[in-house]
Amino acid sequence: MFIHLGENVVIPIKGIISIMDMESTNMSNDTKQFLKTAEEEGFVRKISQEKPKSFILAEINKKSIIYLSPISSVTLSKRSGFIDTL
Repeated sequence: MFIHLGENVVIPIKGIISIMDMESTNMSNDTKQFLKTAEEEGFVRKISQEKPKSFILAEINKKSIIYLSPISSVTLSKRSGFIDTL
């Protein structure tokens, strides 16, 4: 199965490692530093020009990629069917 992350980006659900909320007021400094470092090293793909609401850590073709999505983490989790399995 696949999940639509926004714009024209679709990835396999099996490649998703985590779906995280960008708007969370609890996003730690470690997470912010992780995203900054990943962006500097070229692992981040911004899906649209809109402000990202979530980021998705995925492994696609044996490469780690972080997608910045304009879609909320709750909506993406519902699309993935993850909440149904809880």
